[in-house]
Amino acid sequence: MNIFVISDTHGHLEKAYDMYNKISQTDKIDAIIHCGDYQRDGGLVESTLGIPVTSVQGNCDGTRQRDFKVVETPAGKILVTHGHIENVDYNYNNLLYLAQENDCICVCFGHTHFPVIEKEQGITLVNPGSLTFPRDGTNGSCALLHLTENLVDGLIIYYDESFGNNKKKKARGGYLRGLLNYSDRF
Repeated sequence: MNIFVISDTHGHLEKAYDMYNKISQTDKIDAIIHCGDYQRDGGLVESTLGIPVTSVQGNCDGTRQRDFKVVETPAGKILVTHGHIENVDYNYNNLLYLAQENDCICVCFGHTHFPVIEKEQGITLVNPGSLTFPRDGTNGSCALLHLTENLVDGLIIYYDESFGNNKKKKARGGYLRGLLNYSDRF
């Protein structure tokens, strides 16, 4: 089973459709996960592509309550959440607790706009980043999960690499710039 994972589309789906079309040329996509910020985008993707989409609300949807879903797969359960309520900006502890409470082997989340695939405490953490407003100096990213009966394997796919533009973007700022832009979180 292959799952296309996107997040933080914020009403702009052009790159998501580009990436889906590019990836589906070599890998059959069985399902799509949209990790929030504009949950309605998940519905639009589902109606446009005709593929089942699991989507959750994010902070830009106005939710202040925990919104998560659990997806059954051949490999086990996947937790889908946006991550703002779980404070993913600071650490992944709350994500891990929520995954353990729901007997999940994988968590797909967003919110930070930074792509991540790592394993902690036996749970695979997947943040596809954002194709719309990336914060990692790239032109955006998404993720592809390959699932079998006993394996979750994930891959971050960058928009530039998929469409032949391998130029590195110049960094726009560092820690201080981040503090200034997100000072409302302190």
